[in-house]
Amino acid sequence: MKNILAIHDLSCFGRCALTVVIPTLSAMTHQVTPLPTALLSTHTGGFEGMNFIDLSDTMRINFDHMKSSGADFDTVYSGFLGSAKQIDTVAEIIKKSKNAFICVDPVMGDDGKLYQTYTEEMKERMSELCHLADLITPNLTEAAFLLGEDFLDTLCMSKKEAVDFAKELCGRLYEKFKNPYIAVTGIKYKDGDREFIGTAVMHECGFDFIIRDHVCASYPGTGDIFASALIGSMLRGKSFSDSADFASGFIRELVEDTYAAGTPVRNGVLLEKNLYRLITH
Repeated sequence: MKNILAIHDLSCFGRCALTVVIPTLSAMTHQVTPLPTALLSTHTGGFEGMNFIDLSDTMRINFDHMKSSGADFDTVYSGFLGSAKQIDTVAEIIKKSKNAFICVDPVMGDDGKLYQTYTEEMKERMSELCHLADLITPNLTEAAFLLGEDFLDTLCMSKKEAVDFAKELCGRLYEKFKNPYIAVTGIKYKDGDREFIGTAVMHECGFDFIIRDHVCASYPGTGDIFASALIGSMLRGKSFSDSADFASGFIRELVEDTYAAGTPVRNGVLLEKNLYRLITH
């Protein structure tokens, strides 16, 4: 059992962030210690008038108290941040966690756009955390932001074009951040009438492109679940490529099940009924 410090927001309604990170990693037999970055009444996708409480002033206090109480973390895993100030706090936490595996999920936006509560300053400064990480898990939009480039919709690409693009993209991220492990999600392409979605992974042994059929729906929280399942698998001793393949397949099953059930998109995927899939992996 590993102890994971999960630095994410708590969105009360809509499955994402801590409400999916904790059960995913717990089902994989890891202990999760949450350090909330913000409290939201709902997540930012598909809801209007949400209540947002920035927890920047409590994060360092809570972390310091946990450490003074004997808490020791095998992994530090950061996700959605509530303010630019929190980037400094997370960087400090990472530097104090010298022997921990560091995962930064640079949660900033999707479909080429920043999330509602994100600022240009936060987008520019996210690179600071990625430089400190062993593993980064951006989606395609966030990868473009990290490289200071415009978002490129890959759906018009062929499979070969998408693979070549993904390999070049991962290579540029590796050159910039020197992370041992990189996983970029949400790279779509078409082959005839069929649509596919790929996850590009780069590590010390090379590059892989993991492909799944794309269900015609996109749900909030899937990036959080993917990164959590990936980390949970790696901490169980599985290889990075095998872990990424497992996490990608798990997301595909969740999305297919949720789409078939007709669940409203903004409610997120049906994680609860599928947690059993994680227990024996």
